[in-house]
Amino acid sequence: METIKYKPIGIIRSPFKELEGMPIQPVGACGVKGEIIIEDEYTEGLTDLEEFSHLILIYHFHLCNGCSMMVKPFMDDKKHGIFATRAPKRPNPIGLSVIGLDKIEGNIIHISNVDIADGTPLLDIKPYIPQLEKGADEEVCIGWFEDHHHKASDMRSDDRFIN
Repeated sequence: METIKYKPIGIIRSPFKELEGMPIQPVGACGVKGEIIIEDEYTEGLTDLEEFSHLILIYHFHLCNGCSMMVKPFMDDKKHGIFATRAPKRPNPIGLSVIGLDKIEGNIIHISNVDIADGTPLLDIKPYIPQLEKGADEEVCIGWFEDHHHKASDMRSDDRFIN
């Protein structure tokens, strides 16, 4: 299969200089402020984005090396297949977070509920539109997370996915 390359469109700034101790999901980062500095060539693409309250950020896990097909996620003591988790040690180290949009000033996007390490390369931004994510009457199953998702707001990162 052909290699695919991406060029970051900006950098995510946050108070988290190290992985250890940072929130593992946006639900655990309520009120944490950050900003995105967009490269000048992409600033025009921010037009009308301020009309949305939340954004989907797609980014590169730049502090994670290698991948593992079986991982022990932060919220469980058992190993699970990497694709059944949101762990960062993935074949393609791509992260996704839904965060709050506070305001846009030029090429700087002010964000909240940030669970992302400082200096993370941003690959893309999409507006979060919950009505498009699933059918209103569709039941959602969340697998092994069902017994563990309540831990996410208090759970903090450690060094298990750094090496």
